[in-house]
Amino acid sequence: MSVAIITDSGSDLTTQQLAETGIKQIPLTVSFGEESFLSPDQLPTEEFWRRLSDPGSPFPRTAAPSVGQFKEAFEAAFAEGYAAIVCVCLSEGLSSTVRHASMAREMLPGKKILILDSKSASMGTGALALRGAALAANGASGAVIHSRLQAMRDVTELFVGLDTLDYLKKGGRIGAARAAIGGLLAIKPILTVEEGIVVFCDQPRTRSKALARIIELMVDRRVSELHIMYSPPAEPDAFRDMVLARLPGPGPTVVTTHVLGPVIGAHIGPGAYGGILVHEI
Repeated sequence: MSVAIITDSGSDLTTQQLAETGIKQIPLTVSFGEESFLSPDQLPTEEFWRRLSDPGSPFPRTAAPSVGQFKEAFEAAFAEGYAAIVCVCLSEGLSSTVRHASMAREMLPGKKILILDSKSASMGTGALALRGAALAANGASGAVIHSRLQAMRDVTELFVGLDTLDYLKKGGRIGAARAAIGGLLAIKPILTVEEGIVVFCDQPRTRSKALARIIELMVDRRVSELHIMYSPPAEPDAFRDMVLARLPGPGPTVVTTHVLGPVIGAHIGPGAYGGILVHEI
């Protein structure tokens, strides 16, 4: 064994993907009121969305893995015989995961641990971890993997269309005044991530206009990977097909569809749709 790939559950990787690639995942905490869960270990994605749809359910909150969780995961990887670790984390601009992972690394002097800030979320983080696992399986060193993932990160885009601003407001990502105005105007905002920070890239007034605009944003140039993401009750298949039909050829070699997990879903809310696009590198 050479290089272990570790990520956090903000990556939205599935259980199958983790099992097939050997990627190790550290869970964030998701809370509903006084109940807290390591997600998705103690709160599967389906259960999260069921709870969220319950009338009167409190707005969910999230918390980064502790320094101790990262240290324990790092030590376990080295105990398994790995010579180095590349840890791919949820954007530092969105979470404390990078900072906590870095603090854990400092507690293990002499160990080869490389931390990568994905500057993204959901499959923007997950796609990097998957690429890292493929490189590791082919014998690449930790330094080479880290360098190549940095290059991939810099040509990866995220777009997501929201049905409501309420969850961003409750999570402290936007102010109450902006959320209230957005609600009054029936705005269906489209978000992207720039340098690891969530920003509004457009604010259509209806869902149909938002759908047309997000597709326009996603198909302006060729992509090598397309990762569709959505939150119930949005239906992803038709959206994916519309994006694929308009992408310039040749089409992407990797196409996946992922429901947003509890960590990202807590801030995005229901009815969202979008995608991660990896451009040719």
